[in-house]
Amino acid sequence: MPRLRIGVLGCADIALRRILPNLVHLDSATLVAVSSRHADKAVEAASQFDCAAVTGYEALLARDDIDAVYIPLPPAMHHRWIVESLTAGKHVLAEKPLCVTAAETTEVVELARRHDLVLAENFMFLNHSQHETVRSLVRDGVIGHVRSFSSAFGIPPVNPLSFRYSRNLGGGALLDVGVYPLRAAQLHFPGEFRVVGACRRVDERIGVDVAGGALLSDADGVTVHLEFGFEHAYRTDYTLWGSAGCISVLRAFTPPEHHRPTVRIEEQDRVTELSLPPDNQVRNTLRAFIDAALGRKEAPCGASMVRHATLVDDVRRAAAAHAAAYG
Repeated sequence: MPRLRIGVLGCADIALRRILPNLVHLDSATLVAVSSRHADKAVEAASQFDCAAVTGYEALLARDDIDAVYIPLPPAMHHRWIVESLTAGKHVLAEKPLCVTAAETTEVVELARRHDLVLAENFMFLNHSQHETVRSLVRDGVIGHVRSFSSAFGIPPVNPLSFRYSRNLGGGALLDVGVYPLRAAQLHFPGEFRVVGACRRVDERIGVDVAGGALLSDADGVTVHLEFGFEHAYRTDYTLWGSAGCISVLRAFTPPEHHRPTVRIEEQDRVTELSLPPDNQVRNTLRAFIDAALGRKEAPCGASMVRHATLVDDVRRAAAAHAAAYG
């Protein structure tokens, strides 16, 4: 069976803690090399996963024994290294957000299309089976006609040295956690959304947003209310509210692989809690990318990635208008 030969640009925590431990157990891929701008970091990471250590991202992309790369770099670095990777003929799996603007996203999606290469954005939650269960319940009319969607992703403050607090590295709550509720809304509603209003609370000391929210609607009048931030008790959920009831997903975006998800259905005079089987969204995501790169399944939809990035831009603009009005 053919195996996809993968290299990694950077030694970010998510790569070492979640992605690579799953990758090395897949029969369909081989971890060839890990790179860093600092030789000692590359050696330390490579020693953990029994692969080659490479100093410099360019050196890794120059190798002819690598078919695809995983990019866990800070968001502001994605555009450059996605372009470099695609130009070098490598398939790309990049951490979310794919790029920091819709213009950059459009450019790399088009570049991947021209080179006939797979480009994927690492929204792992999309590959957890609990969301298909929810979609099936909605299709079956369990809660009637869906009227609104609400979602939140908030986390406590992280290490102050994290890229999340750096404007130059593409930090901020919208790009780090706010993109999840937005992407979840797009998962459940195929139409286009208009941003009715948005706000972001910016920490003026560091110049990035640490919290925010947005209100959206579609052409059918479905409303979407989203909240996100770095100043919160941990919360990661969404609710679909319909004419006959509600469906809530209580651990929507980051369920551990052994976690049994709970989906709560509230109907008139009845509450049902479905306990679903555990699922490994990390491994599912890697398998989907590898299968696409090996030609076994359809590549991720570039239009969906552009649509999502455009919506993020719209939220950013609406929040800026709100801030100017209340300046």
